[in-house]
Amino acid sequence: MIRSVYIHIPFCESICSYCDFCKYIKNDKWIVDYLNELEYEIKSRYKGDKISTLYIGGGTPSSLDINELKKLFKIINIFKFNDDIEFTFECNIETINKEKLELLYKNNVNRLSIGIQTFNNKFLKYLNRNHNESMIKEKIDIAKSIGFKNINIDLMYGFNGETLEDLNYDLDKFLSLNVPHISTYSLILEPNTKLYINKDIGIDEDLDYEMYKLICFKLKKNGYNHYEISNFSKDGYHSIHNLTYWDNLEYYGFGIGASGYIDGIRYNNTRGLNKYLKKEYVSDLHTLDLREKIENEFILGFRKINGLNKKIFKSKFNIDMKNINVVNKLLNEKKLLEDSDNIYINPKYIYTSNDILVEFLDLKF
Repeated sequence: MIRSVYIHIPFCESICSYCDFCKYIKNDKWIVDYLNELEYEIKSRYKGDKISTLYIGGGTPSSLDINELKKLFKIINIFKFNDDIEFTFECNIETINKEKLELLYKNNVNRLSIGIQTFNNKFLKYLNRNHNESMIKEKIDIAKSIGFKNINIDLMYGFNGETLEDLNYDLDKFLSLNVPHISTYSLILEPNTKLYINKDIGIDEDLDYEMYKLICFKLKKNGYNHYEISNFSKDGYHSIHNLTYWDNLEYYGFGIGASGYIDGIRYNNTRGLNKYLKKEYVSDLHTLDLREKIENEFILGFRKINGLNKKIFKSKFNIDMKNINVVNKLLNEKKLLEDSDNIYINPKYIYTSNDILVEFLDLKF
């Protein structure tokens, strides 16, 4: 069995205004305790599989200092890696530097995912971020000089008061960095966060749609393949790890708040530090039946622009996709299209794809 791994580092240098997940300010004592417990969790739950992708996310993993990072990499050596592993490390542009990047590269990290979000100072204040254009370019150049070729940068849009001109400015700046992968996110406000409480509710749906169209047009015009609803890459640089999720494959999740899917069981880890440090790792788990597995196959797989491969679907479930009533219904309505290999969402419905995906809930076949 070959699987993927996600490791969550839930600490940040400061808590941002829009996120309700990473609740822990970096604290040296907490970090030591957390890394020790993370090591124990991995040793107790990892089944010895070969690992094809590893993603370290957060929080802000790059907020760890050099000694903490060395400890983390020592823990990671527990895994048995494929020779061609994709190893992604998530970074905040403000907390990476040459020394840390060299350490990552030395420890076989071969993909960086950097949360830039925006170049616009007005919107950076929303996110409690302090980086600027010169800092971004300097850090990206350092990463490239060390040897990192596979770099993703995150673009956020849909800020309250943002215009198409603002977004176009950001897109030009992002393109100028010349990296092979760009992930895009429309601002989602979580309850209990500063922006939500202050009623900074972003933009209306029509403008959000126009922004989405601008992103798709501009990135595709500049050589990026739109391969998943929110993700764009140059040839050969799609995220193998994220395709694990969208292909409905199994993966481990380790650390506070991580989710996993192993041996047909989906689980979520606790989001409480005290519980985690008491070895109460899992907050809930659920064994999927066949119907639920097929539901997930559709709901996750149709996030991909190319959709689901008909032969692979049949080999996994011994069911012809077109024998499922809702698939035929959506094909007849032209909301789904097909070619010789795949069934996929009609491009003109990609922005409203959730309206299609909900039709696969409580699936009957």
